[in-house]
Amino acid sequence: MCFDGEQIRGYIASIYKFLKLSNLISKMKPRGRHIIILSLFRFDAEIKSTSFEIAKQLAKNNSVYYFDNPYTLSDLLKRRGSDECKRRKSFFKSLMPIEEKEEGGLKIYILPLMLSIHFLKEGPLYRKLLRLNEKWISRKISKVLRKEGVQDYVYINSFNFHYPEVAEGLLPKPDLTIYHCLDPIRGDFDAKHGIISEDVLVRNSDLIICSSQKLFNEKALINKNTAFIPNAANFEHSRKALLPDMPIHTFLKDKKKPVVGYFGSIDHRMDFGLMKEVCAQNKHMSFVFIGPVFEGIPEEIRKMSHVFFPGPMKYSELPSALKGFDVGIIPFKQEEHSDTVFPLKLFEYLGAGIAVVATNFNPDLADYTGDEVKYCQDAISFSKALNQCIDLDNEESKIRRVQLASDNTWENRAEEFEKEIKRHLP
Repeated sequence: MCFDGEQIRGYIASIYKFLKLSNLISKMKPRGRHIIILSLFRFDAEIKSTSFEIAKQLAKNNSVYYFDNPYTLSDLLKRRGSDECKRRKSFFKSLMPIEEKEEGGLKIYILPLMLSIHFLKEGPLYRKLLRLNEKWISRKISKVLRKEGVQDYVYINSFNFHYPEVAEGLLPKPDLTIYHCLDPIRGDFDAKHGIISEDVLVRNSDLIICSSQKLFNEKALINKNTAFIPNAANFEHSRKALLPDMPIHTFLKDKKKPVVGYFGSIDHRMDFGLMKEVCAQNKHMSFVFIGPVFEGIPEEIRKMSHVFFPGPMKYSELPSALKGFDVGIIPFKQEEHSDTVFPLKLFEYLGAGIAVVATNFNPDLADYTGDEVKYCQDAISFSKALNQCIDLDNEESKIRRVQLASDNTWENRAEEFEKEIKRHLP
């Protein structure tokens, strides 16, 4: 059979239209479930959060709409001029996402400005104004739902206990409401209104998902539909430290070996008393604490010539920083609420094959790390563990650590999350 040029061009045009239509249909086709997330953590924060990591993973199989923690008028005044504030300004009233990730599976939205009401005493006036703020949040989310044509969806409050009753004002109503509990309510700021607000969230949500065993035990007493899904790490990112062509971070290149490193926030969780003793006992090591400083560092530590505080680094620099560590440390205080902490850096260190020494702030961690992490009670045992890790480290141990980290990835946690959603949907 022969075809002339016109017929061939016609067939090609038909195939092109078919492929174009197929592509359009595939883009319109829903990705699994629709999931709405109201988060306490901002998507562009320097420190990566559990909320955003889970959102990115869920977006691989679902359509996820991530609503950033809203700015208050006070936030706007404090942060005016910052890149983050400038970026958000034109989106406070917009129904368009500020950013899309994972091939459209994750859309990030900015909420309207909220009234600054935290200074008020707990009571009827505060709760009345809070309901007004929540009404504005619910209205924006509902408008986005209508714009996107969403009828059936799951609503997740990801530790944003400041706004406990947003789900009540959503239209259409969610099929399932979840409270993702990541920490105890602590500190004067959060406790002022947060204890009452979180109690409302825990009692009214269809499902509570906690990131630590202790939080699970506490919330299960109030709401029987409570599950425990621990934190994890971005394994693919941290394992880049093992690549032969990954350079050691420039700050660490000239530091005297061995290097004992910490990567994360330097805040109220840090046991500075213990670290002062440990650093004093090990002057043959370099101690490097990388991260933003939220808590005053004692002068005795700052004056030590072998202790360094370079400040925050970008998350993209994590692998090169870990490449320069001989041991990773987590020197958190052993105190009330410490046993609710499940630090992301634990599996980031392990994913890079690094030996880890930590204080015994959360006994539950041993269930996930076996013998690969040394947990210590005091400065003497901490120093001893550091020296053992440096003297006895070998390739077999590194392989075991990497394998351990590969079993505790965000992909695995997202799968557990989806199983819980499926189990509790009507």
